[in-house]
Amino acid sequence: MASLRVHSDRLEIKLTPAEKALALHKDDIIVQRENIRSATITEDPWIWIRGIRAPGTLVPLVVAAGTWKFHGGKDFLVIKGKRQAVVIDIADEEFARVIVSTSHAVDLIDSLKLAGIDSATS
Repeated sequence: MASLRVHSDRLEIKLTPAEKALALHKDDIIVQRENIRSATITEDPWIWIRGIRAPGTLVPLVVAAGTWKFHGGKDFLVIKGKRQAVVIDIADEEFARVIVSTSHAVDLIDSLKLAGIDSATS
């Protein structure tokens, strides 16, 4: 499972070698905290997928890993099964949204302590 690390200036999403292979993405994802617009916990990350896979891996309701392109940009996903996930909306970065399955969603939201943005559970 991807490792999420919150620093004072950025959020690092460190992918496992298997996740990098499934996502066809060689680097970890780094998001500047100032560019995070919202962070939402979801029990069903599959309903948040938009666009088409390009490139990546999709086995519906089992795994979605990689880049999804849509009319307004692209998202990065690492979704596994029916696990809880965090949906992070981003501005001025390579990806408009990152969706990551994690068993530490509440801790991630708390550690981000994003002033003035939606940290609702859906």
